[in-house]
Amino acid sequence: MTIAIPKSPDDIRSLIADMPGPDTKSADAADAREPQLTKPPGALGRLEELARWAAAWQRKHPATADNITVRIFAGNHGVTAKGVSAFPADVTVQMVGNFAAGGAAINQLCRSIGANLDVIALDLENPTADFSEGPAMSDSEIAHSFATGMAAVDPASDLLCIGEMGIGNTTAAAAIAMALFEGDAADWVGPGTGVAGDALDNKTRVVADSVALHSSDAPDGVDILARLGGRELAAMAGAVCAARYQGVPVILDGYVATAAAATIRAVRNDGLAHCVAGHVSREPGHRRLLDALGMAPLLDLDMRLGEGSGAALAAAIVKGAIECHRGMATFAEAGVSDKEG
Repeated sequence: MTIAIPKSPDDIRSLIADMPGPDTKSADAADAREPQLTKPPGALGRLEELARWAAAWQRKHPATADNITVRIFAGNHGVTAKGVSAFPADVTVQMVGNFAAGGAAINQLCRSIGANLDVIALDLENPTADFSEGPAMSDSEIAHSFATGMAAVDPASDLLCIGEMGIGNTTAAAAIAMALFEGDAADWVGPGTGVAGDALDNKTRVVADSVALHSSDAPDGVDILARLGGRELAAMAGAVCAARYQGVPVILDGYVATAAAATIRAVRNDGLAHCVAGHVSREPGHRRLLDALGMAPLLDLDMRLGEGSGAALAAAIVKGAIECHRGMATFAEAGVSDKEG
């Protein structure tokens, strides 16, 4: 499917508004097959729901899980000048190099599930503007970053895992979450790369002051993404949007990926129906954000690494759900008496 390339925030809003819905025929076919499989009704719990979800959003039945893709988007943030991170922005570039060399955790996880990994670096030499002083991105910057994320989606994918790398981006995630769902900055701010004590207090103040700076005229989700986000967050939002058009269900990673996606939900209430939360991270604001979005994570492993790691692990669960649904014998095929036999 050809999707129009956004040139402005209004184009992004239009793309989100026009996203297609699920295929009800495929969902109905999944519903019809599930009770025939050789197990008690509901015995596979959420796996049954995942098989139906995948069929509805792949728009085919049965769904498949042969081509799992992981996309990591990397960006740098001007707000790091305010001392919100324990590491300098140079680490983003260094970690992108580690991904390319195959040395990161996500490389090993992708290999373990046979996933295709690609890392998209977004102008790392030029951090976004410091959003504690003004908007992080101009209209053209958010449109370009959103379009970059859209272009990263392989329409042949069965499942897309969304992750990120960017020093300072848990500050952006906390600011976006607070702008969307209110509360106190302390509700949304966590240690990120490991800040504590006075440094954590400083990060909390920066988030509170930044949200106050940008909330005076009730911005919508796209405005919030441009003002308080970053290039990699806009790219993740673009990938989430394009996946909906291309029939690719999405597994979100941690706090930053979820915050990026939440800006879509702020524009369209069902905008994340084709997404599941791969896990809940140890970053305290992530659980609060998932609760606000009504998303139940598939895993809770006390992780806070980012880089798509939780989403990749969860992809193995979704794949298992799909394979059970499509591969299990029915009662008739197996010659097993069902509950009414």
